[in-house]
Amino acid sequence: MNVHVDQVDSSHGRIYAHYRLHGSTEQIDLVSRALAVEETIEFPLELVTDSDIANNVVGRVEDVESSGESCSEVVISYSVEVTGWELPQLINVLFGNCSMWPGVRLEDVDLPESFLRHFAGPRFGTAGVRDLLGAYERPLLATAIKPMGTSAQGFAEMVFDCAAGGIDLIKDDHGLANQPYADFADRVKRCGEAVRAANDRYGTRALYMPCVNAPLEQLDSRVEIALKAGAGGLLVLPGIVGYDTIRYLSLRTEGRVPIMAHPSMLGSLVVEERQGMAPGLVFGTLPRLAGADLSAFPHAGGRFSFSEKDCSTIAEHCRADLGSSAEIMPAAGGGMTLERVREVAEFYGNDVAILIGGDLHRGSLRSNAESFRARLEETG
Repeated sequence: MNVHVDQVDSSHGRIYAHYRLHGSTEQIDLVSRALAVEETIEFPLELVTDSDIANNVVGRVEDVESSGESCSEVVISYSVEVTGWELPQLINVLFGNCSMWPGVRLEDVDLPESFLRHFAGPRFGTAGVRDLLGAYERPLLATAIKPMGTSAQGFAEMVFDCAAGGIDLIKDDHGLANQPYADFADRVKRCGEAVRAANDRYGTRALYMPCVNAPLEQLDSRVEIALKAGAGGLLVLPGIVGYDTIRYLSLRTEGRVPIMAHPSMLGSLVVEERQGMAPGLVFGTLPRLAGADLSAFPHAGGRFSFSEKDCSTIAEHCRADLGSSAEIMPAAGGGMTLERVREVAEFYGNDVAILIGGDLHRGSLRSNAESFRARLEETG
Protein backbone atom coordinates (compact mmCIF):
# COMPACT_ATOMS: atom_id res chain seq x y z
CA MET A 1 0.00 0.00 0.00
CA ASN A 2 2.11 2.90 -1.28
CA VAL A 3 0.99 6.34 -2.39
CA HIS A 4 3.57 8.01 -4.58
CA VAL A 5 4.25 11.72 -4.73
CA ASP A 6 3.09 11.94 -8.35
CA GLN A 7 -0.34 10.65 -7.30
CA VAL A 8 -0.86 13.41 -4.74
CA ASP A 9 -0.31 16.71 -6.52
CA SER A 10 -0.25 19.65 -4.13
CA SER A 11 -1.07 22.00 -7.01
CA HIS A 12 -4.61 20.60 -7.00
CA GLY A 13 -5.28 22.48 -3.79
CA ARG A 14 -7.12 21.19 -0.75
CA ILE A 15 -10.68 20.85 0.47
CA TYR A 16 -11.35 22.80 3.66
CA ALA A 17 -14.15 21.41 5.84
CA HIS A 18 -15.55 23.58 8.64
CA TYR A 19 -16.85 21.65 11.64
CA ARG A 20 -18.43 22.73 14.90
CA LEU A 21 -17.40 20.46 17.76
CA HIS A 22 -18.93 20.33 21.22
CA GLY A 23 -17.14 19.27 24.38
CA SER A 24 -14.31 20.30 26.65
CA THR A 25 -11.15 21.84 25.21
CA GLU A 26 -9.36 18.54 25.73
CA GLN A 27 -12.16 16.55 24.05
CA ILE A 28 -12.26 18.91 21.09
CA ASP A 29 -8.51 18.61 20.61
CA LEU A 30 -8.75 14.82 20.61
CA VAL A 31 -11.79 14.73 18.32
CA SER A 32 -10.21 17.19 15.86
CA ARG A 33 -7.16 15.01 15.40
CA ALA A 34 -9.26 11.86 15.30
CA LEU A 35 -11.52 13.38 12.60
CA ALA A 36 -8.60 14.00 10.27
CA VAL A 37 -7.70 10.32 10.46
CA GLU A 38 -11.18 8.79 10.63
CA GLU A 39 -12.45 10.59 7.53
CA THR A 40 -9.45 9.52 5.45
CA ILE A 41 -7.49 6.36 6.28
CA GLU A 42 -9.53 5.05 9.28
CA PHE A 43 -6.36 3.34 10.47
CA PRO A 44 -4.16 3.75 13.56
CA LEU A 45 -1.87 6.63 12.69
CA GLU A 46 0.99 5.18 14.71
CA LEU A 47 0.96 2.14 12.42
CA VAL A 48 1.39 4.20 9.26
CA THR A 49 4.97 3.78 8.09
CA ASP A 50 4.57 5.31 4.64
CA SER A 51 5.40 9.01 4.89
CA ASP A 52 3.39 9.82 1.74
CA ILE A 53 0.24 8.50 3.41
CA ALA A 54 0.95 10.27 6.68
CA ASN A 55 1.79 13.60 5.02
CA ASN A 56 -0.47 13.68 1.98
CA VAL A 57 -3.49 11.40 2.53
CA VAL A 58 -4.38 11.89 6.18
CA GLY A 59 -6.44 15.04 6.80
CA ARG A 60 -4.84 18.05 8.51
CA VAL A 61 -6.19 20.07 11.40
CA GLU A 62 -5.75 23.62 10.12
CA ASP A 63 -7.45 25.68 12.81
CA VAL A 64 -9.29 25.35 16.11
CA GLU A 65 -11.07 28.40 17.51
CA SER A 66 -13.34 28.56 20.53
CA SER A 67 -16.79 29.92 19.70
CA GLY A 68 -18.41 29.64 23.10
CA GLU A 69 -18.58 27.50 26.18
CA SER A 70 -17.74 23.88 25.28
CA CYS A 71 -17.85 24.66 21.55
CA SER A 72 -15.18 25.26 18.91
CA GLU A 73 -15.00 25.89 15.19
CA VAL A 74 -12.53 23.48 13.61
CA VAL A 75 -11.14 23.52 10.08
CA ILE A 76 -9.76 20.30 8.65
CA SER A 77 -8.30 20.11 5.16
CA TYR A 78 -8.24 17.10 2.88
CA SER A 79 -6.25 16.36 -0.24
CA VAL A 80 -8.49 16.59 -3.30
CA GLU A 81 -7.22 13.20 -4.42
CA VAL A 82 -8.91 11.39 -1.53
CA THR A 83 -12.28 12.14 -3.19
CA GLY A 84 -11.33 10.63 -6.54
CA TRP A 85 -13.14 13.72 -7.87
CA GLU A 86 -16.47 11.96 -7.19
CA LEU A 87 -19.46 13.35 -5.32
CA PRO A 88 -20.31 10.25 -3.22
CA GLN A 89 -16.73 10.05 -1.99
CA LEU A 90 -16.64 13.78 -1.24
CA ILE A 91 -19.65 13.36 1.05
CA ASN A 92 -18.08 10.25 2.57
CA VAL A 93 -14.86 12.14 3.37
CA LEU A 94 -16.63 15.18 4.77
CA PHE A 95 -19.15 13.42 6.97
CA GLY A 96 -18.99 9.64 6.65
CA ASN A 97 -17.96 7.92 9.87
CA CYS A 98 -18.04 11.12 11.91
CA SER A 99 -21.80 11.28 11.34
CA MET A 100 -21.94 8.64 14.08
CA TRP A 101 -20.00 10.76 16.57
CA PRO A 102 -22.05 12.94 18.96
CA GLY A 103 -21.31 16.64 19.05
CA VAL A 104 -19.93 16.90 15.51
CA ARG A 105 -21.60 19.15 12.93
CA LEU A 106 -20.36 19.93 9.42
CA GLU A 107 -20.97 23.65 8.90
CA ASP A 108 -19.47 24.40 5.48
CA VAL A 109 -16.90 23.36 2.91
CA ASP A 110 -14.54 25.25 0.60
CA LEU A 111 -13.95 23.36 -2.63
CA PRO A 112 -11.03 24.16 -4.94
CA GLU A 113 -11.47 24.69 -8.66
CA SER A 114 -9.56 21.46 -9.29
CA PHE A 115 -12.54 19.62 -7.78
CA LEU A 116 -15.38 21.82 -9.04
CA ARG A 117 -14.36 21.58 -12.69
CA HIS A 118 -15.26 17.88 -12.69
CA PHE A 119 -18.94 18.76 -12.24
CA ALA A 120 -21.25 20.27 -14.83
CA GLY A 121 -23.51 21.70 -12.13
CA PRO A 122 -27.06 22.84 -12.89
CA ARG A 123 -27.99 22.66 -16.58
CA PHE A 124 -30.60 25.42 -16.18
CA GLY A 125 -30.17 27.12 -12.84
CA THR A 126 -32.27 30.12 -11.89
CA ALA A 127 -31.80 31.93 -15.21
CA GLY A 128 -32.54 28.85 -17.31
CA VAL A 129 -35.72 27.96 -15.41
CA ARG A 130 -36.91 31.54 -15.83
CA ASP A 131 -36.24 31.27 -19.57
CA LEU A 132 -38.38 28.13 -19.81
CA LEU A 133 -41.25 29.87 -18.06
CA GLY A 134 -40.83 33.31 -19.57
CA ALA A 135 -40.93 34.70 -16.03
CA TYR A 136 -38.08 37.11 -15.33
CA GLU A 137 -39.07 39.66 -12.72
CA ARG A 138 -41.11 37.90 -10.06
CA PRO A 139 -40.98 34.91 -7.73
CA LEU A 140 -42.13 31.65 -9.29
CA LEU A 141 -45.30 29.85 -8.26
CA ALA A 142 -45.03 26.16 -7.39
CA THR A 143 -47.37 23.50 -6.07
CA ALA A 144 -47.58 19.76 -5.48
CA ILE A 145 -50.47 17.59 -6.62
CA LYS A 146 -51.89 15.56 -3.72
CA PRO A 147 -53.15 13.63 -1.79
CA MET A 148 -51.84 10.13 -2.34
CA GLY A 149 -54.74 7.84 -3.20
CA THR A 150 -56.18 10.15 -5.87
CA SER A 151 -56.67 8.55 -9.30
CA ALA A 152 -54.39 9.37 -12.24
CA GLN A 153 -57.27 11.24 -13.89
CA GLY A 154 -57.91 13.15 -10.68
CA PHE A 155 -54.29 14.29 -10.60
CA ALA A 156 -54.48 15.29 -14.27
CA GLU A 157 -57.48 17.49 -13.52
CA MET A 158 -55.50 19.16 -10.72
CA VAL A 159 -52.59 19.79 -13.09
CA PHE A 160 -54.92 21.36 -15.64
CA ASP A 161 -56.50 23.69 -13.07
CA CYS A 162 -53.13 24.70 -11.62
CA ALA A 163 -51.66 25.47 -15.04
CA ALA A 164 -54.80 27.33 -16.13
CA GLY A 165 -54.67 29.36 -12.92
CA GLY A 166 -51.10 30.50 -13.55
CA ILE A 167 -48.92 28.13 -11.50
CA ASP A 168 -45.42 27.83 -13.01
CA LEU A 169 -44.14 24.57 -11.52
CA ILE A 170 -46.54 21.71 -10.84
CA LYS A 171 -44.76 18.79 -9.25
CA ASP A 172 -45.84 15.41 -8.01
CA ASP A 173 -46.06 15.22 -4.27
CA HIS A 174 -42.94 13.42 -3.05
CA GLY A 175 -45.06 10.46 -1.89
CA LEU A 176 -46.31 9.69 -5.41
CA ALA A 177 -44.36 6.78 -6.84
CA ASN A 178 -45.93 3.78 -8.59
CA GLN A 179 -48.95 3.03 -6.41
CA PRO A 180 -51.70 0.93 -8.00
CA TYR A 181 -54.38 3.62 -7.74
CA ALA A 182 -52.30 6.02 -9.89
CA ASP A 183 -49.40 4.11 -11.37
CA PHE A 184 -46.46 6.12 -12.64
CA ALA A 185 -46.92 5.63 -16.40
CA ASP A 186 -50.65 6.40 -16.38
CA ARG A 187 -50.31 9.39 -14.05
CA VAL A 188 -47.45 10.97 -15.98
CA LYS A 189 -49.15 10.46 -19.34
CA ARG A 190 -52.40 12.05 -18.18
CA CYS A 191 -50.69 14.90 -16.34
CA GLY A 192 -48.42 15.60 -19.31
CA GLU A 193 -51.45 15.84 -21.57
CA ALA A 194 -53.24 18.05 -19.05
CA VAL A 195 -50.44 20.59 -18.72
CA ARG A 196 -50.07 20.82 -22.50
CA ALA A 197 -53.81 21.34 -22.93
CA ALA A 198 -53.90 24.10 -20.31
CA ASN A 199 -50.82 25.82 -21.71
CA ASP A 200 -52.29 25.75 -25.21
CA ARG A 201 -55.69 27.02 -24.13
CA TYR A 202 -54.60 29.75 -21.73
CA GLY A 203 -51.23 30.75 -23.14
CA THR A 204 -49.39 29.64 -19.99
CA ARG A 205 -46.00 27.90 -19.83
CA ALA A 206 -46.40 25.67 -16.78
CA LEU A 207 -44.04 22.74 -16.26
CA TYR A 208 -45.17 19.39 -14.83
CA MET A 209 -42.46 17.64 -12.78
CA PRO A 210 -43.13 13.96 -11.94
CA CYS A 211 -41.41 12.33 -8.98
CA VAL A 212 -38.86 9.70 -10.02
CA ASN A 213 -38.48 8.07 -6.62
CA ALA A 214 -37.88 4.58 -8.01
CA PRO A 215 -35.95 1.37 -7.34
CA LEU A 216 -32.58 1.68 -9.05
CA GLU A 217 -33.32 -0.84 -11.79
CA GLN A 218 -36.47 1.08 -12.74
CA LEU A 219 -35.00 4.58 -12.63
CA ASP A 220 -34.02 4.85 -16.30
CA SER A 221 -37.33 3.50 -17.55
CA ARG A 222 -39.36 5.92 -15.43
CA VAL A 223 -37.29 8.85 -16.62
CA GLU A 224 -37.82 7.74 -20.23
CA ILE A 225 -41.58 7.43 -19.63
CA ALA A 226 -41.62 10.93 -18.13
CA LEU A 227 -39.70 12.49 -21.01
CA LYS A 228 -41.84 10.78 -23.65
CA ALA A 229 -44.97 12.00 -21.84
CA GLY A 230 -43.74 15.57 -22.10
CA ALA A 231 -42.69 16.14 -18.49
CA GLY A 232 -41.21 19.59 -18.08
CA GLY A 233 -38.91 18.61 -15.22
CA LEU A 234 -38.12 15.91 -12.67
CA LEU A 235 -38.51 15.75 -8.89
CA VAL A 236 -35.72 13.82 -7.14
CA LEU A 237 -35.37 12.87 -3.46
CA PRO A 238 -31.61 12.91 -2.74
CA GLY A 239 -32.15 11.88 0.88
CA ILE A 240 -33.68 8.64 -0.43
CA VAL A 241 -31.83 7.93 -3.68
CA GLY A 242 -28.62 9.91 -3.06
CA TYR A 243 -27.28 13.23 -4.29
CA ASP A 244 -25.33 11.53 -7.06
CA THR A 245 -28.60 10.37 -8.62
CA ILE A 246 -29.28 14.02 -9.42
CA ARG A 247 -25.91 14.23 -11.15
CA TYR A 248 -26.63 11.03 -13.07
CA LEU A 249 -30.08 12.19 -14.18
CA SER A 250 -28.72 15.55 -15.28
CA LEU A 251 -26.31 13.67 -17.57
CA ARG A 252 -28.90 11.04 -18.51
CA THR A 253 -31.42 13.63 -19.69
CA GLU A 254 -28.70 15.69 -21.41
CA GLY A 255 -30.05 18.86 -19.86
CA ARG A 256 -33.48 18.53 -21.49
CA VAL A 257 -35.44 19.26 -18.32
CA PRO A 258 -34.69 20.98 -15.00
CA ILE A 259 -34.43 18.99 -11.79
CA MET A 260 -35.90 19.90 -8.40
CA ALA A 261 -34.42 18.36 -5.24
CA HIS A 262 -36.92 17.48 -2.49
CA PRO A 263 -35.98 17.43 1.24
CA SER A 264 -37.55 14.08 2.20
CA MET A 265 -35.28 12.19 4.66
CA LEU A 266 -32.72 15.02 4.74
CA GLY A 267 -34.21 16.52 7.90
CA SER A 268 -32.33 13.99 10.01
CA LEU A 269 -29.13 15.78 8.96
CA VAL A 270 -30.17 19.29 9.96
CA VAL A 271 -32.72 19.40 12.78
CA GLU A 272 -30.21 18.98 15.64
CA GLU A 273 -27.93 22.00 16.01
CA ARG A 274 -25.17 20.01 17.75
CA GLN A 275 -25.11 17.24 15.16
CA GLY A 276 -25.37 16.58 11.45
CA MET A 277 -24.83 19.11 8.70
CA ALA A 278 -25.75 22.77 8.23
CA PRO A 279 -28.87 23.50 6.14
CA GLY A 280 -26.91 25.57 3.62
CA LEU A 281 -24.86 22.53 2.66
CA VAL A 282 -27.73 20.05 2.63
CA PHE A 283 -30.18 22.18 0.66
CA GLY A 284 -27.83 24.54 -1.14
CA THR A 285 -24.30 23.43 -1.94
CA LEU A 286 -24.78 19.68 -2.36
CA PRO A 287 -27.87 19.65 -4.62
CA ARG A 288 -26.35 22.47 -6.66
CA LEU A 289 -23.05 20.62 -7.04
CA ALA A 290 -25.00 17.54 -8.11
CA GLY A 291 -26.85 19.50 -10.78
CA ALA A 292 -30.25 20.37 -9.29
CA ASP A 293 -31.82 23.53 -10.67
CA LEU A 294 -34.21 24.09 -7.78
CA SER A 295 -33.99 23.00 -4.15
CA ALA A 296 -37.14 22.60 -2.06
CA PHE A 297 -37.10 23.01 1.72
CA PRO A 298 -39.48 24.15 4.48
CA HIS A 299 -39.75 27.87 5.09
CA ALA A 300 -39.70 29.16 8.66
CA GLY A 301 -43.03 29.35 10.44
CA GLY A 302 -44.61 26.39 8.65
CA ARG A 303 -45.15 22.93 10.07
CA PHE A 304 -41.41 22.23 10.34
CA SER A 305 -38.78 23.63 12.70
CA PHE A 306 -36.62 25.62 10.27
CA SER A 307 -35.65 29.11 11.43
CA GLU A 308 -35.37 32.27 9.36
CA LYS A 309 -31.59 32.02 9.79
CA ASP A 310 -31.64 28.49 8.34
CA CYS A 311 -33.69 29.64 5.36
CA SER A 312 -31.54 32.68 4.73
CA THR A 313 -28.40 30.51 4.80
CA ILE A 314 -29.91 28.03 2.36
CA ALA A 315 -30.76 30.82 -0.08
CA GLU A 316 -27.22 32.20 0.26
CA HIS A 317 -25.71 28.81 -0.61
CA CYS A 318 -28.03 28.49 -3.60
CA ARG A 319 -26.57 31.74 -4.94
CA ALA A 320 -22.99 31.89 -3.61
CA ASP A 321 -19.90 31.47 -5.77
CA LEU A 322 -19.34 27.80 -6.58
CA GLY A 323 -16.88 27.73 -9.42
CA SER A 324 -18.71 27.88 -12.72
CA SER A 325 -21.94 26.40 -11.28
CA ALA A 326 -25.02 28.47 -12.02
CA GLU A 327 -27.11 29.86 -9.18
CA ILE A 328 -30.14 27.73 -8.37
CA MET A 329 -33.64 28.63 -7.23
CA PRO A 330 -34.60 28.04 -3.59
CA ALA A 331 -38.12 26.59 -3.42
CA ALA A 332 -39.69 27.44 -0.07
CA GLY A 333 -42.69 25.45 1.09
CA GLY A 334 -43.70 23.22 3.98
CA GLY A 335 -47.14 24.29 5.15
CA MET A 336 -47.17 27.51 3.13
CA THR A 337 -50.45 29.44 2.86
CA LEU A 338 -51.83 32.07 0.52
CA GLU A 339 -51.80 34.59 3.36
CA ARG A 340 -48.00 34.32 3.65
CA VAL A 341 -47.13 34.87 -0.02
CA ARG A 342 -46.15 38.53 0.34
CA GLU A 343 -44.11 37.82 3.50
CA VAL A 344 -42.15 35.02 1.83
CA ALA A 345 -41.55 37.02 -1.34
CA GLU A 346 -40.16 39.89 0.71
CA PHE A 347 -37.92 37.51 2.69
CA TYR A 348 -36.21 35.92 -0.34
CA GLY A 349 -36.63 38.55 -3.01
CA ASN A 350 -37.65 37.65 -6.56
CA ASP A 351 -35.37 34.64 -6.97
CA VAL A 352 -37.49 32.10 -5.13
CA ALA A 353 -40.16 29.55 -6.01
CA ILE A 354 -42.95 29.74 -3.43
CA LEU A 355 -44.50 26.32 -2.98
CA ILE A 356 -48.08 26.02 -1.71
CA GLY A 357 -49.60 22.56 -1.52
CA GLY A 358 -52.66 21.63 0.51
CA ASP A 359 -53.81 25.19 1.17
CA LEU A 360 -54.64 25.65 -2.53
CA HIS A 361 -57.32 22.96 -2.16
CA ARG A 362 -59.42 24.94 0.34
CA GLY A 363 -62.20 25.68 -2.11
CA SER A 364 -61.74 25.99 -5.86
CA LEU A 365 -58.24 24.92 -6.92
CA ARG A 366 -58.38 27.04 -10.07
CA SER A 367 -59.56 30.14 -8.19
CA ASN A 368 -56.93 29.68 -5.50
CA ALA A 369 -54.22 29.28 -8.15
CA GLU A 370 -55.39 32.53 -9.74
CA SER A 371 -55.34 34.23 -6.32
CA PHE A 372 -51.81 32.90 -5.72
CA ARG A 373 -50.70 34.41 -9.03
CA ALA A 374 -52.41 37.72 -8.30
CA ARG A 375 -50.80 37.99 -4.85
CA LEU A 376 -47.35 37.42 -6.34
CA GLU A 377 -47.87 39.95 -9.08
CA GLU A 378 -48.89 42.47 -6.43
CA THR A 379 -45.47 42.01 -4.80
CA GLY A 380 -43.62 42.94 -8.01
